[in-house]
Amino acid sequence: MNKFVGISLTLVIVAVFVSKVVGLECYVCENQEDNNEKCVKTIKTCEYNQDVCLTEIKWGSTPYWSQGAKKQYYVSKRCSNKTECAATRQRYMPVCTHIWYLDWVCSDCCQGDRCNYYIINGSMNIKPTVGILGISILLLLLK
Repeated sequence: MNKFVGISLTLVIVAVFVSKVVGLECYVCENQEDNNEKCVKTIKTCEYNQDVCLTEIKWGSTPYWSQGAKKQYYVSKRCSNKTECAATRQRYMPVCTHIWYLDWVCSDCCQGDRCNYYIINGSMNIKPTVGILGISILLLLLK
């Protein structure tokens, strides 16, 4: 049994070390018309200083983003770092309206391999559910 524990511990240490060396993986694409094909099939291993995945979604007309022209989505995904990502989110916050008749841009950051599969706020939708589930379990245990 002791030998098994030693081998298991070694495998865990090697797995953690390899995951740190390999680096973060993010989906990457630029100005795609939707979140299909390239945006969910192209993966990049990020550079050393890139620790988050950044997603931007634009709603507007091409090529000049003018009122009244036909509007559509443009999705971009890439590797980033926390500082750049926070600055990008701050820059887009005033124009992140999701109003269909206006041009807008929104961005989102996430941590973890391939976490940017879904566009904008995909991870945010999960957190309240997990929180509610945790509170429900806690209440059941207290009864």
